[in-house]
Amino acid sequence: MPKITFVAPDGTRFDIAAENGATLMETAVRNAVPGIEAECGGACACATCHVYIDEPFMKVVGEPDVMEEDMLDLAYDARETSRLSCQVPITDEMDGMVVTVPERQA
Repeated sequence: MPKITFVAPDGTRFDIAAENGATLMETAVRNAVPGIEAECGGACACATCHVYIDEPFMKVVGEPDVMEEDMLDLAYDARETSRLSCQVPITDEMDGMVVTVPERQA
């Protein structure tokens, strides 16, 4: 199980042993990480699970598809490292990754 650290908007860190195949959003919600609203339940139909991926892990996570890019256009303070956490399945290669939750969601 890869260990992923979520950093909440207030700076609180959540070190979580994540299950392979689950998404970052599912993992955050299951572990009560604040700031991940996930209003659409993971359908890539909103931007309320927006996160920033630690730069060294961007290649591991991969690029967003067109649908996710459209939703990221609605995200608050989207950046080059922005992803919707519902669209990022967890793999062993993500061990040690830091994911930061923005101060607010769209």
